[in-house]
Amino acid sequence: METRELAYFLAVADELHFGRAASQLGIAQPALSKAIRRLERRLEISLFVRTSRSVTLTAAGQVLARDARTALDAVSAAAARTQRAGARDPRLVLAIKPGGDAGLLPAMLAAYESEPDVLPVEVVFEGDRTNALRQGRADAALLYTPADDLSGLDTETLLSEAPVAVLPAFHPLAHRPGLRMSDLERERLHKHDPTDTGAVGSLSELMHLIALGRKIAVLPRSLTTPLREDLTTVPVTDVPPSVLVLAWPAHSTSPSVAALARAAAKVAAAPATEDRR
Repeated sequence: METRELAYFLAVADELHFGRAASQLGIAQPALSKAIRRLERRLEISLFVRTSRSVTLTAAGQVLARDARTALDAVSAAAARTQRAGARDPRLVLAIKPGGDAGLLPAMLAAYESEPDVLPVEVVFEGDRTNALRQGRADAALLYTPADDLSGLDTETLLSEAPVAVLPAFHPLAHRPGLRMSDLERERLHKHDPTDTGAVGSLSELMHLIALGRKIAVLPRSLTTPLREDLTTVPVTDVPPSVLVLAWPAHSTSPSVAALARAAAKVAAAPATEDRR
């Protein structure tokens, strides 16, 4: 299959209308219809159910829609990474969120720099780090599970942290030994994933809102350090731990990514890391 055919197919799969898909692609509708029929003949299966009123995906079409998107993303990512590798100053791009490294990034970069023949690391702050990996904007990323989708990625676990509720010091629940999520159901809970502080601008802004009594958040403990004097944390006992991982595209052959993974494993195995688990 050609990438152009897959792009044509995905346009129809997204629009479920040949006319709109053709307009989006900037080609004539007959040419699009012919390309889809040619693809169906090659695969020896129908991808769409066509009637005078509607276009729907067959079960086979649904499978191809998922896998074709992955394939096109992989091609695009390969091109981006190839261009970066061939640049005058090649580098390894590591995507993180502000404060999303649990304080481990300096040690990880120091261990990486001791590896032979590695590329310089460019740290970039990305909101959607999984897409940055899949689209080739980054070579590796620091992600949290279960919040981030790790499908199609290889990982090295760095740290597992039990979540804590961040409360103003004057809050009635502030002196409890532990909390359940049901204890917080009437609170103004910051409901985004554990590392997504973007909804309120920054982590410091979120902490300021909590100190004012406007918000409560459930976060990995590392994101609360150092903690403001007017805030306190209480363990949340019925939320699974957040696991910080270094992630990179599966089957990567980059020596620099392999070196970064080795550095991550070394940091994860260090006693200081074990003390923080």
